[in-house]
Amino acid sequence: MQSTSRRTFIKQSGLGLTALMLPLGLISLEKYDIMDDASFFDVIIIGGSYAGLSAGMALGRALKKVLIVDSGHPCNIQTPHSHNFLTQDGKTPKEIAAIAKEQVLFYDTVRFHEGLAIMANKINEGFEVCLVSGAVIRAKKLIFATGVKDIMPQLDGFAACWGKSIIHCPFCHGYEVKNKPTGILGNGDSGFEFAKMLSNWSQDLSLFTNGPATLTEVQLKKLQFHHIKVIEKPIAYFEHQEGNLEQIVFSDLTDHPLSVLYAKLPFVQQCVLPFALGCDLTSQGLIKVNEFQKTSVYGISACGDSANPLRSVSNAVASGTVAGAMINKELTDDTF
Repeated sequence: MQSTSRRTFIKQSGLGLTALMLPLGLISLEKYDIMDDASFFDVIIIGGSYAGLSAGMALGRALKKVLIVDSGHPCNIQTPHSHNFLTQDGKTPKEIAAIAKEQVLFYDTVRFHEGLAIMANKINEGFEVCLVSGAVIRAKKLIFATGVKDIMPQLDGFAACWGKSIIHCPFCHGYEVKNKPTGILGNGDSGFEFAKMLSNWSQDLSLFTNGPATLTEVQLKKLQFHHIKVIEKPIAYFEHQEGNLEQIVFSDLTDHPLSVLYAKLPFVQQCVLPFALGCDLTSQGLIKVNEFQKTSVYGISACGDSANPLRSVSNAVASGTVAGAMINKELTDDTF
């Protein structure tokens, strides 16, 4: 898989410092003051949601001195419930994160700081990270668990419904809307494959191509055979009540009643620092990692949605555990 060029990535992401000024702290545990401790750590983890916290737990249990820096703006902030994660099925994302944070901070070598990393450099001892507060922190290793930012279509009502009634993953949310009249926003091969997969959850499916369909004749015939409607009308807006979809309104002012819609969105990296440090990206725009979550730059790992196309809490946690364990091994190998 080819890597995206640096110039292309920066252009696509468009994340200057202003865009990175995100609201801080969704979880009200004690805030860590960096200046209370020597600002050199074994590992700095940038991103403190599920993947970052999981990496922090693995490293805390290995007695490593860890700082987790988090801006408090997870991509699933609108999602009312999380599913398909053992022992936490049906909990809110905020509940899961709060429990996880409390358990990770049980380990006395782990610290959590609410803040925003805006710059990072390679130094002789490892890496130096500058925060928006002006603080400078250093570590031997870095883990990025910064997630991605979804690019919403410019359709009124879509963003308000995203994560509630417009969803991306049937394994995360499909059971709760099973057998309901279901829409898919898509076209071409990806739209066809999405419709085929979703036929497992509902027999009342409509594929909205938002303009002329780019499906092949074979694909159209298969969809017709399985009673999946293909609607090519351009979409004007989504009518909803507090994020709960009611109907799609087309440009000709006709409408289609609907309570659930699936969509796969393009995205950009939430944080450009891995790229600034030289980490490669995949052609999908993910941070390129190996099976041990290591990037193309020695001493830097990445985990969670920023490096994994299968976006779910369970995958984020699993990849964070691997990243933490493998960075611990790297630290040991460096000094043994």
